[in-house]
Formats: sequence, structure tokens, C-alpha cells
Amino acid sequence: MRPVIADGNEVEYLQIKTVHQFPFPWSTPVFFDTVPESVNIIPTTLEPWQTKLAQYDLIVLGWQPWNLSPSIPFSSILQDEKFKALIKGKPVITISGCRNMWINAQEKNKKLLQAAGAQLVGNIALVDRHPNHLSYFTIFHWLGTGRKDRKWGIFPKPGVSEKDITGASKFGNLVKEYLRLNSWEGLQQDLSQIGAAPVKYSLMFIERKAGKIFQKWVDLINKFPQKGKIYLLYINIILPWHYW
Repeated sequence: MRPVIADGNEVEYLQIKTVHQFPFPWSTPVFFDTVPESVNIIPTTLEPWQTKLAQYDLIVLGWQPWNLSPSIPFSSILQDEKFKALIKGKPVITISGCRNMWINAQEKNKKLLQAAGAQLVGNIALVDRHPNHLSYFTIFHWLGTGRKDRKWGIFPKPGVSEKDITGASKFGNLVKEYLRLNSWEGLQQDLSQIGAAPVKYSLMFIERKAGKIFQKWVDLINKFPQKGKIYLLYINIILPWHYW
């Protein structure tokens, strides 16, 4: 957003907080306990929030995928009636930070934004660029310890690199030009040309397969809630093999 601000635009930041606090670092049982609600995009209660204005020229939504779905806090705000009224008819850009699989979750976001009447004009995905099998281990090191350092001193640092984070201003430079014109046609194509939404087709296959498995296990949990803890344990043990 720095280029947008430098271009003379007023930017307001809004942090969405949930009543239920999701811990960080995560323990493995708590992490997998979010599977049913995130996969089925079940909203949780939000803390009261307020914006300075009633109308905005552009809304940028930062979000994270959980379990190949939008995170519970993010799907909750997209289903909040007050927020839906705020973004109705407005141009929206989504930007995510994730390991590498964001497509399934973004498809769910599209449906939620469409239901709210918002106009999705651009999507930016910042990803961990390391190989899939390495990033799977390093992301759990980060989530489990809260340390974004090299596991055992030999693995690469987890998550989106600092270079990509600081380099995200290139997207802001492009967005500010469209904001000047108040016209958004062609923004996504231009964003994609400078690396905004990298797609690896090998990962698309893995993500599609894993997404179906997530949904099947969640359906079992919903059907037999008394066995929910056991099914979540199965997900913990079995699902990682489908990410390779």
C-alpha cells in the first residue's frame, strides 16, 4: 500500500479480531481442530469493528488459507452482514500469504464475494517458493514454534521470503495507476504479468486431490460428531501423504 499512499490516497487499516482467539504458535491438535469449520466456511463470532467512512474507492483484503480453504477469521468477515454492506458494489483486491496452495480457497472467496455483491478486480498470492516437500516441513516448524528460522539449521526459512514481501510494492505501483483512473478492467492480467498469482499445475493436481479428501473427512465428522477427535487424528496422519 505504500505506493498507493505516496500517490496521495488516504488508506485506512482495519484489523478483524475474533472473539475466540486462535493461538500462535499452534499445537498440532489445535491446528487440525480448525479443519471442519474452515473447510465448510462456518463463521465464528467477531469482535465489534468500525470504519471511519461508509464508502471506499477500493478495498484490499489480506487473508490466509487454512486447510485449503479461507481461514476462519477471513470467511467470517466475508459473511458478516455489516461488512457485506460495506463491500457491496465496490472493487476488491485480495492478497494472501501462504505456503503454496491457494486456488481452492480463493474459489471459495470468489463465491463469498459474489454473494456480498462485491467486484473482485485483482488477486495477489505471495507464496513460499521452496520445493513442496521442503516447505511442508518448514511451515510446521514455523507454526509450531513461532520461529521463522532454519529448522535444525539446515532447512530453508519457512513462509514467504522477505524479498517477496518487500518487493510487493510493485503490485502497489500498478494498483495506484488503476486507482487514478477508477477503472479496473485489465488489472488482473497486468498483475499476473508481474508475478501476482503464480500457478503450478502440478500443485493444482495435489490441491484438488487433497481438497476432496478434506471434504470427505469433514463430512464424516459432521455425520458422526462423537468420533470427531479420532477422525481429526486420521487427517493428521493420512493427509500429509497427499501433499507430495
